[in-house]
Amino acid sequence: MAFGHGSKAVFKLDDSGGTLTDISAYVTSVGFSPKADTVEVSTLGDTAKDYIAGLKDATISIEGPFDPTVDAIMNAALGASATKSFEYGPQGSTTGNVKYTGEAICTGYEISTGMDGAGTFSAELQVTGAITRGTY
Repeated sequence: MAFGHGSKAVFKLDDSGGTLTDISAYVTSVGFSPKADTVEVSTLGDTAKDYIAGLKDATISIEGPFDPTVDAIMNAALGASATKSFEYGPQGSTTGNVKYTGEAICTGYEISTGMDGAGTFSAELQVTGAITRGTY
């Protein structure tokens, strides 16, 4: 089995100029949540519900320490009319490692500060369209 430490993960997102930019140095965690809908197709006379597979969907959540560089990228992404490309490598970008790519819309961006700790950011991305699973 090829287990890997989370610190090796890579996350890239388009900057304001549309260039895929590695923001891994500003991110402490990535949550990638692909899902698939089901559609009920039960009919009269059935004694149990029947379902068929529906459309796929995914969201991505990222967070990390606040930094002006990542702030500029996230501000440009939030509510942008054009989707942003993303690339996520859960085990890093070494040849042969899995990567997920696609397009997303930034639906939320939060900055948090407190007098007893470092400033942080978090962001939510809604994936739009198909996700490609490949390798580096």
